[in-house]
Amino acid sequence: MSTLVAARPSVGRSKSRRPASAPRWLVSSGALVVAVLAWGIASAVVDDNIAPGPLEVLERVVDITVSGAALDNFASSIVKILAGFGLAMLAGLPIGFAMGRSRFLSSYFSMPLFVLGNVPGLTYAVFGLVIFGVGATGPIVVSALVAVPFVAINVAEGVRSVDGKLLRMCQAFGRSPADVVRHVYLPAITAFVFVGVRYGFAMAWKVEALTEVFGARDGVGFMIRRAYQEFQVADMLAWTTLFVVAMVLIERGLAALESRLFAWRKDLA
Repeated sequence: MSTLVAARPSVGRSKSRRPASAPRWLVSSGALVVAVLAWGIASAVVDDNIAPGPLEVLERVVDITVSGAALDNFASSIVKILAGFGLAMLAGLPIGFAMGRSRFLSSYFSMPLFVLGNVPGLTYAVFGLVIFGVGATGPIVVSALVAVPFVAINVAEGVRSVDGKLLRMCQAFGRSPADVVRHVYLPAITAFVFVGVRYGFAMAWKVEALTEVFGARDGVGFMIRRAYQEFQVADMLAWTTLFVVAMVLIERGLAALESRLFAWRKDLA
């Protein structure tokens, strides 16, 4: 389940200077280089087809990308996730709003959402295969089930963050419930929903790919399974590498978008 971290109020610049440290991207890049070097040394020592080296895997990544297979299969996986997120929003928004407004409903939905958020990904994958068979329905439903807890809990937190005095003022001025939802609740929960989408996407993407391994006709997970069946270890690692790169790019893109869209909340903190 996602954890929301409250923004700390700004107290001005500290006069004491912290010791200079290396940029985070430089440290991360250094760790990645070390890992790739260790991988290359291990593959050279083993010297077997079961342990392809970084250059061989990189060559397969380039071939898969140039051939268009990467674009086709990633597009298929992303469409399934987006469809699942659409279902998750339809279910999570009203549930989260109800939880934020009612203690009884908050207690009522807490356990089911906790269970949904902690079911192992493998269980979801098998569930999707057994219930829906081979096809796109299983990954879509699984993505929705994984994302619902993140959306609902963050919406509930956003609803609870609304100032009660503001609600009483709206009531005193005779504002309609629709106006209160539009002008008070929606601005309050938007940032919380975005946080839920970020964390939910990270979880749903992994579980969706795992579901494709068991029951899909296309997608990243399907290609990993096919490479496994053909005992093409280099292809398995190539698809996994593309998967990780896509995950990092999407997550960083969402983080940058969140920082840009909701910079005003930090200014007000």
